[in-house]
Amino acid sequence: MVSVVNENRTFGGTTRICEHESMATGTRMRFGMFEPDRPHPSGPVLYYLAGLTCTEETFLIKGGAQRLASALGITLIAPDTSPRGQAVSDAPDEAYDLGLGAGFYLDATEFPWRPNYRMYQYVVQELPALLAGHFDLSVERQGIFGHSMGGHGALTIALKNPDKYRSVSAFAPICAPSESPWGEKAFSAYLGKNRDQWRQYDATALVEDGCSWPADREILLDQGSGDEFLETQLHPHRLQQACNNAGLALRWREHAQFDHGYYFISTFMEDHIRHHARYLCEDGKLPNEF
Repeated sequence: MVSVVNENRTFGGTTRICEHESMATGTRMRFGMFEPDRPHPSGPVLYYLAGLTCTEETFLIKGGAQRLASALGITLIAPDTSPRGQAVSDAPDEAYDLGLGAGFYLDATEFPWRPNYRMYQYVVQELPALLAGHFDLSVERQGIFGHSMGGHGALTIALKNPDKYRSVSAFAPICAPSESPWGEKAFSAYLGKNRDQWRQYDATALVEDGCSWPADREILLDQGSGDEFLETQLHPHRLQQACNNAGLALRWREHAQFDHGYYFISTFMEDHIRHHARYLCEDGKLPNEF
């Protein structure tokens, strides 16, 4: 059962925050959504995965995606970044990069995280089925994108499930988390010390290991050159090299002076919506005013 926590009129549609009981996480979960008044006939759905410390509201408030999504008839879905609640484990020191707000879109295998931190199953399986049952949304035309930790999640989820997602893009993603302090900390806690187990949630490793993402489906990646995490955490050049070697179409764009935040994301949001429309809308065309 899905309950609406709040809703607001937004351009030609409605932005909602919804809540439901999750079998995947064993908690109540929230997700944000923007539903256009006039959805595209093919019923496209575009998922956005937010980054560390964010919630289901962050993208819908700061991203600036609703106007163009409304014109194209694309429904936007933004899940929370982790399970939450008093019984859910958190980092002992309440660190921002582990525990609450830092689910890393994987299924944890280690305790105390294993019972609740199953964000991969939640995003890939439970949430689409829930949406199809309650909002009559398509599971045939899905795209996925995200930022930072969420960019990591979008890339790995799409690369592992090309049958479920027709398009993928990312803003400043963690491209090689097995070699990033953020990723090493989270993977060690959630997945254990065996680094071979980490590769299933590492976009660069997935490409190196021969993922089945189609070569004719372009991956869009935007990165700010002024991003304070570029050299230490993100490593987009690793993914770029892996895609070149594997023959995958990665369109990697670096933008001078832009940092890691939502001013950067909102600046290039229209490009990402257009990118996904090419694959999700039947004709891939935009109205003349756009």
